[in-house]
Amino acid sequence: MYVVCLDMEGVVVPEIWIAFAEATGISELKRTTRDEPDYDKLMAYRLSILKEHSLGLKEIQEVISGIDPLPGAVEFLDKLRAETQVLILSDTFTQFAMPLIKKLKYPTLFCNSLEVAPSGEITGYKMRTADSKYSTVKALQSIGFETIAAGDSYNDLKMIKAGPAGFLFRSTEKIIKDNPEIPAFTEFDDLYNAIMDVIRKD
Repeated sequence: MYVVCLDMEGVVVPEIWIAFAEATGISELKRTTRDEPDYDKLMAYRLSILKEHSLGLKEIQEVISGIDPLPGAVEFLDKLRAETQVLILSDTFTQFAMPLIKKLKYPTLFCNSLEVAPSGEITGYKMRTADSKYSTVKALQSIGFETIAAGDSYNDLKMIKAGPAGFLFRSTEKIIKDNPEIPAFTEFDDLYNAIMDVIRKD
């Protein structure tokens, strides 16, 4: 039995930090896991910028409330979930993700959580587990599931490569060039067909 594991930001919803950067005019916050492989380094950088500008969870959630899924994402998930189990594996945080998960019709989401002071300042974060996407894929495989994964960033590569099939979706030219063995797609129909080709071969 297959479980399809999908990254969230950049795959089915826009990048939250980019949307927040555009809303605030703070261009430094446009840096994502597409640019920085070290997630802890990236988050330390983000939190320092938030502190510098006295921005907290409330301001980010206000921006998130106006974000919609990427065009075609809901229909893609509907079609995929009618055929197989789908799990959203994300390095985002529950405090960010829940409004977006509602708009996606509540697919199962595994992500992380923020540490927030009473003032609303984001003081830290708690990862669900180390190397969470890869760890989850390996755990699923250990209990008898085959995994197919798709994502767009550096932190998706290990989960993509861990299963019998995996795909890049709307990734960067550099990531695609550095990983030529991974099929890369930009359209939901093409990704859906590639996933279903794997499942139907069994």
